[in-house]
Amino acid sequence: MKPYVLIVEDEDALATLLEYNFNKEGFETGIAMDGEEALLMAEERTPDLVMLDWMLPKLSGVEVCRRLRRRKNTTNTPIIMITARGDESDRITGLDYGADDYMVKPFSMPELFARTRALLRRAQPSLLDDVVKMGDIEVDTQAFRVRRGDKQIHLGPTEFRLLDHFIRHPSRVFSREQLLDAVWGRDVYVEARTVDVHIGRLRKALKSPGKTDPIRTVRSAGYAFEIAG
Repeated sequence: MKPYVLIVEDEDALATLLEYNFNKEGFETGIAMDGEEALLMAEERTPDLVMLDWMLPKLSGVEVCRRLRRRKNTTNTPIIMITARGDESDRITGLDYGADDYMVKPFSMPELFARTRALLRRAQPSLLDDVVKMGDIEVDTQAFRVRRGDKQIHLGPTEFRLLDHFIRHPSRVFSREQLLDAVWGRDVYVEARTVDVHIGRLRKALKSPGKTDPIRTVRSAGYAFEIAG
């Protein structure tokens, strides 16, 4: 699963440039053009990293940063603040409000991605790993291979994306709507019950004698991925 970056920038040209370069580097992106939209999008889908402009319509970047830090789902989300304000006092203010890093416009893309990957490695090391393991299940995102113990598991593309998403967020409960956004995409219309169908297929593929079902159904909430022991 590609890391999801929320770009909060009201300058169309810069937002488009950031989106293009993040996509080229293998990231998934969303764009918010003002502070209120940024908070709404971060609530609908938790970003793996936020690129946050200081000067925004409706809510300033520092206020968005402060509110994201107060939310449970984004308390530890890496935030890079981008701004034309380069004074030391401004950098200190941004960091005091919860930003993890601070870049002054104009900045180089290679430096941006070096800082982005450094933050993601600290926050979620598995996001940048090609092979992710949990218990006896191993997912190779580059070779599109899955193993459980000594057995190779054959999955369809959707089941593979589901498993990849689950294994990178162990024990977290996802609603059907959240899984639809993460696996199918926000711009694709798919009925929520479709999630149940693919969960069933994934469960069947991962079933192994003497092994527990790693997918837990949480009544009235959704699904979580767990392996005991």
